[in-house]
Amino acid sequence: MTDRQRDWVDWHAPYDDPESPLARRLLLVQAGIAEGLAAAPPGPVRVISVCAGQGRDLLGVLPDHPRRDDVTARLVELDPRNAQVARDAVAAAGVAGVEVVTGDAAATDAYTNATPANLVVAAGIFGNVPDADIRRTIELLPTLCAPGAVVVWTRNRRPPDRTPAIREWFTGAGFGELWFSGPVGDTWIGAGAVRLERDPPPFRPGLTMFRFVATARDATPRGYR
Repeated sequence: MTDRQRDWVDWHAPYDDPESPLARRLLLVQAGIAEGLAAAPPGPVRVISVCAGQGRDLLGVLPDHPRRDDVTARLVELDPRNAQVARDAVAAAGVAGVEVVTGDAAATDAYTNATPANLVVAAGIFGNVPDADIRRTIELLPTLCAPGAVVVWTRNRRPPDRTPAIREWFTGAGFGELWFSGPVGDTWIGAGAVRLERDPPPFRPGLTMFRFVATARDATPRGYR
């Protein structure tokens, strides 16, 4: 099965069940987003959401956050149906600074004129791409970032647990860890936040950060993207 054969709108259904792994993970990601927004320096705050889906990560936080009026955000989502759900949510929330782009979130071109970002949300990616692409993405994330930017990320912890390697790759790319979750309840959710501790390199258009895989061996079970 390829990522195009998977129904990414249906994939979001477990969010509506508060006991689902996806809903529990969402709470962790939203907490990281809230902290990242609060920690941003005074003045304008730029946010990027990679593979934004229906925008529930950021849009579940921003409308009630004290920094909402400081934020300009770009949410990039390939599935046009999910992108439209996100646009509808933006309109309903009245957060005028949020832009939803239907496009390939793996392409750095999607973030032209949206960098450098103070907060980057990379949730729902690392469980669906090969290890080499996880590492490549982490190595390229600083090119999207402002100095001191926060990145919120996720990866399931089913065996073989790749989160220890991911955390090392973030360190190697110049990030310092702010927090990392252990197993949550009876699920193996992994979520974390890191802060860029080196000078960010220039933005690099024209690159591909990752490719989704969804073979029988590599596909992520429902609710653990």
